[in-house]
Amino acid sequence: DLDAFFAAQEDLYHPVDNPTGKFTLTIAENALMWPELRERIETILRENPTPEWVRSYTDLTGAPDFRAAVALFLWEFIAGGGNHLDPDRIIITAGAASVVEQTAWLVGDAGDVAVIPGPAYMAYTPDIGNRPALERYDLHPAASAADPRRALRQTTYELTTADLDRAHAELGDRFRLLILTQPNNPTGQVYTAAQLEAFADWCIARKIHLAVNEIYALSLVAHHARFTSALPLIERRRSPYLHWWYSFSKDFGLSGLRVGVYYGHNEALRTAWSNIGSTSMASNHTQWLLQELLGDDEWIVNYIVDNQRRLARSFGIVTDVLDRHGLAWSPAVGSLFVWFDLSHLLSANTDAAEQTLWQRIFDETGILLTAPAGQGSPVRGWFRMVYACVDAATLGAAMRRFDDWLGRQPTA
Repeated sequence: DLDAFFAAQEDLYHPVDNPTGKFTLTIAENALMWPELRERIETILRENPTPEWVRSYTDLTGAPDFRAAVALFLWEFIAGGGNHLDPDRIIITAGAASVVEQTAWLVGDAGDVAVIPGPAYMAYTPDIGNRPALERYDLHPAASAADPRRALRQTTYELTTADLDRAHAELGDRFRLLILTQPNNPTGQVYTAAQLEAFADWCIARKIHLAVNEIYALSLVAHHARFTSALPLIERRRSPYLHWWYSFSKDFGLSGLRVGVYYGHNEALRTAWSNIGSTSMASNHTQWLLQELLGDDEWIVNYIVDNQRRLARSFGIVTDVLDRHGLAWSPAVGSLFVWFDLSHLLSANTDAAEQTLWQRIFDETGILLTAPAGQGSPVRGWFRMVYACVDAATLGAAMRRFDDWLGRQPTA
């Protein structure tokens, strides 16, 4: 969808200067807290002298002081507190894509397969495929086969070890890596503690690597939203087959700073990473800046509360319009997306018809959704809208336009 994206960027909506302009609700970014983040960053830079170590080389797995700060932050705000993480088991990289790519490259060989419950993040495909040369296998739970739309309206992903058995029977030893994302992109679904335990047992017994991506861990949208992080499980098991991924791109809306996080107990992987990690290091200055940001617990607590409140508000702006037209959507626990059903507008139940509908929505409304291809959805006609990449007023303008367009379409 890059051609459409660049075209839209040249004609963006503005309430005064360009009220008929385009809305790019496709890039997974959170802009809702940027005013507060920018103010905090500028304060840190103004009030704190840059330390001497920033100008020099540092550990290829991340600056030690920054890894220590990240360890405290992860355990207190994501894992739930009560213990601590070992900073020496944290690896810092230049963004989430680098974490995914390096992990896949180190645990797999060309032609091995990463099994990913679908629907799921489309860019896993190049991340695991370009350099690691792993193949993607979209796994759809058997429980959802009879009515996949019902499965997409659950807050918990309906995956079982029987589904993993089915994939393993088909793939054999090529099944090298299982990737779970929670809250999920695009559905916002999560896994239960019992599911995570079962999947860990299953993978360890078969010497298959399990990576849990919790990049949206703090981006919760429901007031009652809770999810169980895999971090305590990984710390308790201390298995070389369990891995954890994170980044400051989504919860903190700092995708441009390019800081990803790996955690795990695989000593061989860490040793290898420390040998080849120079091409994926995060800037020392960025690591120091985030270290200062994470050092203020009171600010972090307030930020998380305000961020979740704004996410919930924007999520509701979208779903209120969908409800008005009787359209189904996934009741996300977290993430930056609304995953919703426009299958009644498809001319046929095909990928081509889905792509045509996506293009028609853009042409007729100026609203650019994420292109549907590559997300591993079990059904055609569901679309991803990013609701956090613009402020609430701009999102409201987009949804008024979408509301009007939906009112002129056949009803669901």
